[in-house]
Amino acid sequence: MKIRLSCIVPLAVLALAAPAHATDSAITAYGAFRSGGDFQNATTGENLKVESSGTGAIALDLPYDGSRQLQLFLSHQRSHLDYTQSAAPKTAATLPLAVTYFHLGGTYFFEGPVGSGPYVVGGLGGTLLALEGDGYGNELRPSMNLGVGYQFMLGKHAALRLEGRFYSTLINSSGGLFCSGSCVLQIQGDLFTQGEGMVGVSVPF
Repeated sequence: MKIRLSCIVPLAVLALAAPAHATDSAITAYGAFRSGGDFQNATTGENLKVESSGTGAIALDLPYDGSRQLQLFLSHQRSHLDYTQSAAPKTAATLPLAVTYFHLGGTYFFEGPVGSGPYVVGGLGGTLLALEGDGYGNELRPSMNLGVGYQFMLGKHAALRLEGRFYSTLINSSGGLFCSGSCVLQIQGDLFTQGEGMVGVSVPF
């Protein structure tokens, strides 16, 4: 595995004030649909699109103060990368691709206390990109996410979250991305971006 993860700093918004009072922790399981993301064929210049697909995610929110929480976030997508084979006949082909985000960040309920209403969310961390195929491997790169959401309480013991998140991963490769051997497809990229809509069920504890 090639690891080029730069130094990661805490989410700045969480350091604006000292904690005031404790609130409940919560764990949230999400179902989502993610779109976007592409690379480039370093040889031909062809755009290599990552197909949209369903995703799953889990978040652990820990108390920070009356309107903010710290968040540990993990999200996983299984998709595939579309490309055109260079050898004749030039036919369409795919390679399976898995995208996993793991971020440390937080949520901020800007119209009231933690637990109900609109909020913003964000985090910093890493993206693990795993391309399956002979001669290909994994890449670990620094990344971030930003999003907005709304939480509806479903009684005392559960809540519904509706969220939209945007992800950005720094790639900075001019060729040989994912290559761990003799790679027929030479891949490059600068910035890998994706967006998704999410629905989650949150359980406080």
